Amino acid sequence: MLSSIRFRSQAAALCAGLLLATTGCNDFLEEDNRSTLTQANYFTNATQAQSAIDGLYNRLRIMNTDVGYGESMWIGVELMALHATTLGQSFNNSQLINQSIDPANPYFSNMWNLAYNGIGAANLAINRIPSVSMDETQKKALLGQAYFIRAFLYYHLVRLYGDVPLITAPVDGASPDLYPSRTPQAEVYNLIIADLQAAEQAGLPAVDRTGRISQGAVKALLSSVYLTTAGYPLQIKANYQKAADKAAELIDANQYPLFANYISLHNNADKNQGEFILQAQYAFGIATNAISAQVIPYFVGISKYNDEFGALIPTPGFYNTHERGDLRAQEQQFYFSKYPSIKDPSQTVNFGTQALYKYFQVESALGNGVGDENWTLLRMPEVMLIYAEAINEASGATPKAYEQINKIRARAKLPALSGLSQAQFREAVWKERYHELAYENKAYFDIQRTRQTYDVANNRFVNVIGFKGEVGPAYQEKYLLWGIPSAEINNNKNLTQNPGW
Repeated sequence: MLSSIRFRSQAAALCAGLLLATTGCNDFLEEDNRSTLTQANYFTNATQAQSAIDGLYNRLRIMNTDVGYGESMWIGVELMALHATTLGQSFNNSQLINQSIDPANPYFSNMWNLAYNGIGAANLAINRIPSVSMDETQKKALLGQAYFIRAFLYYHLVRLYGDVPLITAPVDGASPDLYPSRTPQAEVYNLIIADLQAAEQAGLPAVDRTGRISQGAVKALLSSVYLTTAGYPLQIKANYQKAADKAAELIDANQYPLFANYISLHNNADKNQGEFILQAQYAFGIATNAISAQVIPYFVGISKYNDEFGALIPTPGFYNTHERGDLRAQEQQFYFSKYPSIKDPSQTVNFGTQALYKYFQVESALGNGVGDENWTLLRMPEVMLIYAEAINEASGATPKAYEQINKIRARAKLPALSGLSQAQFREAVWKERYHELAYENKAYFDIQRTRQTYDVANNRFVNVIGFKGEVGPAYQEKYLLWGIPSAEINNNKNLTQNPGW
C-alpha cells in the first residue's frame, strides 16, 4: 500500500493502484493488493465487483492507522479534545497537546492521503460497477456500500480540514482533477448527504451482525451529519429536525439493544452485536491493531504486549466529573487504576492514574499479546443522544428525548433527569456525550460544531477559544481545523492553507 498520495505524481493510485481483492470466510477483512490490475482490465464480472467493495472495508480502519511510536489517528483526534494526555515517548503526540504542531506533521498528511486514497478506490467502484453484467440487486447493494464509504471518508476530511477538494470521478494524468482546488464545505456536505441517501435506497439489510454496512449504519451516520451541519460552521438549523427524524427511525426500530455490561464494548464475544451499529473489523491472523496496548500506562507490566505505550491517558479532572455513583467511573468499567502484574498475578500494579479499561482487550493482553479488538464507529447510545440533542434544539425536550438519555443513565446507575429547561437539557446531553462516548472520537468534533468545550473544573461548558484546560496552552482558534499538509500545497499550487497554519 502506498504511504503517500500526491495529486500530481500519484493520481493514478487514487483510481486504480490500490484495489483490494479478497477471499475466504472473512473476505472483507483480508487484503490482497494486486498492483498489476488497472482500470482497463478490472470490473469485468460480478466477482471482481464484489472484491473491489470487500477491499473498501479496509478504509473503515483509517482511525487506527499508526503514525509513529504510540501514535495513531484516533489518539491524535482525542488529544485535540483537551481531556487526555500522554505518558509515553511520543514527539507528535506532545506537539498536539502543546499546540506546537505544523502542517508537515504526519498526523495531518497521513489522514489526508489515506482518506483520498480510499475515496479514489470508491470513485472507481461507483464509476465502473454500473456497467458490470451481474445481478441488479447485488449491484445496487455493492454501490450502496461504496457510497457509504465515500461519504464516511469525506465526512472525516471536511470536519478536519474544512474546505477540501471534492473529487467524485476516477483520476488519471489527463483528468481536470489532477490539481484540484478546495471545495466549499457546504458542497462537500451536499455530496455526503446525497451519498448516504443513495446508500439508504440500496437495499442493504436493516441490521448486519457480520461487520458489513447496513441500513442502520447509513441512518446513524446520516443523523450525525445532519447534527453536525446544524452547528458550526454551516448552522443549517433545519437539520436539527432532520437529525432527530433519522435517529428516531433507528430508535423506533429497536434493533440495537444496549449491552447489559460494559465489558461487551471491548471483548471478542460481542463484536458486531447488541448496540454496535458499525465497527471497523479486526481478527487475529488477518488484521490487528495496538488499541489496547496504547491505553495501558507506560510499561506498567500488566500484559503480554511487546509495548505498553501510555499513549492516551484520561486527565484526572475529566475523570472526576463523573457523577457520584456513575457505574462507568468504577474500577474496570470504563476505567481502571490497577491490575495484576503479568509476571506475578498475585501482585497488583497501581498505575497512579486512571487508564481506559474501555479499550483494554483482556483476551489478547493476557493471551497471545496481539490485539484484534474492533474499533467502534457507530453505536446506539450516540444515536439516542443525537435524537435527544436535536429534538431539544428543534422544538424542546420531549418525553421521548428524556427516555433516550435516561436509558443511558439507568445503565450507568444514575438517576433519571426531568423538568429541565432547554438550556439545561442541552448541557445535560453534552455531558452525557462526554461521559458515555468518552474517547470514541466524538469530543473534538463536538467542539468544532458547538464551539464549546467542557470546563471540567467548574462542570460547565464554555467558549473553547482561549480556554485553558488541564493540559497544554490556551486553545488557539486555528486548532478548530487541521492544517492542509505542506507537501500537498507544495505539489498543488491550487490548494490554499487554513487560517493560522
